[in-house]
Amino acid sequence: MTAARHGWLAAGLLLAGCASGPQPPDWQLAARGALDAAIAADLRGDDRIATLEFDRARSQITRTGRPDLLARAELLRCAARVASLELGPCAGFEPLRADAAVPERAYADHLAGRLLQADAALLPPAQQAVAALGAQASDAAAASTLQAVADPLSRLVGAAVLLQAGTAGPAVITLAVDTASAQGWRRPLLAWLGLQHQRAVLAGDAEAAARLQRRIDLAGGTGR
Repeated sequence: MTAARHGWLAAGLLLAGCASGPQPPDWQLAARGALDAAIAADLRGDDRIATLEFDRARSQITRTGRPDLLARAELLRCAARVASLELGPCAGFEPLRADAAVPERAYADHLAGRLLQADAALLPPAQQAVAALGAQASDAAAASTLQAVADPLSRLVGAAVLLQAGTAGPAVITLAVDTASAQGWRRPLLAWLGLQHQRAVLAGDAEAAARLQRRIDLAGGTGR
């Protein structure tokens, strides 16, 4: 499941226990399933289902009266949006920031491209490696770091953070395109292909721009 694989944020909410442990409460199982479905729908570009499923997850979580758990769910949702280059502060998280745990606050800042270096150790391991690159890292070094990230959603999040930092060059962007394409994630694929296309146009590379436009048309459902 996509959200469950984004495991650091899922701890205590999505990873509801193993077969040998006690049966998790109904709200936790329901929230996990709905949030997984919401993120999967968001990545494939189905806004209606994504909204419906996230509302279901939110309804289950609010039964606990715990804003810290809701903040974690909002961050998972925002991570999927950032992976699709919808950048900026996490609107659903910010009203809950005061009740969120310190690592979640750091992750929200990371998603928004404003993490303080001193807080990098609070991030999940994959994003710690991204944060450690620094603004002077080469495009090749950044792409190599991302290639080592096993989880595709985490890899796309890292690529988007690097883009905000000005560290993402052609190698990082190509890796993001390939990652989204391999997963069949329409929304991030179209976002990253659009960025590639924009750069090809600005570089005056008409052949590359035309090839990328054909991919965009196909992924967007307008190709023939």
